[in-house]
Amino acid sequence: MATKAAVTGVVVSDKMHKTVKVAIERQVRDPLYGKTQRRTSTFLAHDEKNEAKVGDRVAIAETRPLSRRKRWVVTSIVEKAKEI
Repeated sequence: MATKAAVTGVVVSDKMHKTVKVAIERQVRDPLYGKTQRRTSTFLAHDEKNEAKVGDRVAIAETRPLSRRKRWVVTSIVEKAKEI
């Protein structure tokens, strides 16, 4: 059995019930010019207790499909967002 993917990202939306939108940022090298660029992917992740808030850094892991677009689950909150 293959291991499930696990990544960390920042919560960009928490307006859905038991669901958060997590942005994952990665760096990709341009094949022609060699310049590194930032690419952002967003995933919907299941948050059973509605604990994650916008700005929090969370760890998410791949899981079975929970809905049409939701295939990730929040495993832990790595860092809380700073209060302003």
